[in-house]
Amino acid sequence: MSEAKTTTNHDEIRKWVEERDGQPAVVRTRGEGGILRIDFGEPEETLEPIEWEEFFRIFDENNLAFLHQDEAGSGKTSRFNKFVERDQNGNG
Repeated sequence: MSEAKTTTNHDEIRKWVEERDGQPAVVRTRGEGGILRIDFGEPEETLEPIEWEEFFRIFDENNLAFLHQDEAGSGKTSRFNKFVERDQNGNG
């Protein structure tokens, strides 16, 4: 398994997601916003597709970073991703 990387760069996140045929999505919670997810077209939670603009607004308002892996241990493209809190240093 390759090492996971963390970023807050919108262009990097969008490129990673689109290279894996993913789409920005959200699981709606009470009030505005929701829990961000990447929808790869596989059945899981009730995902609502959203535009990148809303996705990154929620991402930044919640001070998140994108943890992701480029390749699985087999060398195949990995879809592993997770949203985590940004560290206190401001680094992704």
